[in-house]
Amino acid sequence: MRRALIGLGAVLAVSLLILWLTGGFAALQAWILAGQREIQSSLAAAVRAIKRQQPGALAALLTVCFSYGFLHAAGPGHGKVVIGGFGLGRRVPLLTLSAISLAASLAQAAVAVGFVYAGVALLGWTREQAHGVADDIMAPVGTLAIVGVGLWLMWRGLRGLQRQTRQDDHSGHVHDEHCGHAHGPTVEDVDSLTSWRDGMVLITGIAMRPCSGALFLLILTWQLGIGMAGVAGVFAMGIGTAIVTVTVAVMAVVMREGALASLPGKGIIRILPWFEVLAGGLVAVIALSLLAQVL
Repeated sequence: MRRALIGLGAVLAVSLLILWLTGGFAALQAWILAGQREIQSSLAAAVRAIKRQQPGALAALLTVCFSYGFLHAAGPGHGKVVIGGFGLGRRVPLLTLSAISLAASLAQAAVAVGFVYAGVALLGWTREQAHGVADDIMAPVGTLAIVGVGLWLMWRGLRGLQRQTRQDDHSGHVHDEHCGHAHGPTVEDVDSLTSWRDGMVLITGIAMRPCSGALFLLILTWQLGIGMAGVAGVFAMGIGTAIVTVTVAVMAVVMREGALASLPGKGIIRILPWFEVLAGGLVAVIALSLLAQVL
C-alpha cells in the first residue's frame, strides 16, 4: 500500500508538472472558455423553452447547468486553490475533505440564491446593479477570505514548528513510560487535526464568491417568472462544480500521502508543519494574484 501511494503520488505530481511546462494548462483554459461560451447560449435557449412550457425543458436546463458548473470549476478559480492547498497542507481524511468540497460547492450556490433574492427581489436591483455588487464587493471580499485561509494555514504550520523547537529544547530531560506526561504528538494525533471549525472556514471562504453564471441565471429566471427553475439550475451548477473540487481533493490527498508514505512516524510529524507553511503560502500568493485581477 505504501509503495502504491508513493507511485501514484509521484505520477500525479510529474503529470501536473509536465502539463504546466508544456503549456497544457493554457490550452485547457482556452478550451474551457470556449465551452463556457457555447453552454451560455444553450442556457438561454433552455430558459426560453421552460418559459414556453416545452416538454423536457427543465431536464435540459439542469443538464446544461451541471455542464456549466463543471466547466466553470475546471477553469481558474479559488475553490480548487483552497481545497487543494488545504488537502496538501493538512492531513485530512479523504472522505472528510470530499465532504467539505461538496458542502462548499452547494453553499456557494445557496449564497448566490440568497444574494439575488435579497438584492433583486427585495431591494429592486437591476441586473447591472447585482453584477456590480458581486464584482466590486463580493469578489474582493471572497478573495480576501481565501488569502486569510492561506495565512491561517501558514500560522498553524509555524505554530507546529515552534512546538517542535520547544520539544527539541527539552529533549535532554529523561522520560520514560511512567513519567506521567506526553512526550509529543503521535501520528494518530496528527491524523486528527481537522475540526468542524476548519471545515467551516474553508466552506465560508469558497461560498463568499458566487459564480457569475449563477447570478445571471437567477436574475433572468426571476424576471421571467420561473424563479424556481433558476434555483434548481444553480444547485445543478453546484453539483457540477463539486465533481471538480472533489477530484482536486482526491489528487491533493494522494500526492500528500504519497510524499509522506516513505517517511517513518517521527518523520511525518516533523514534516507536516512544513507542508502547512508551504501550502498556505501557495494559497495566499495565488489568492493575491486573483485579487489583483478583480480590483
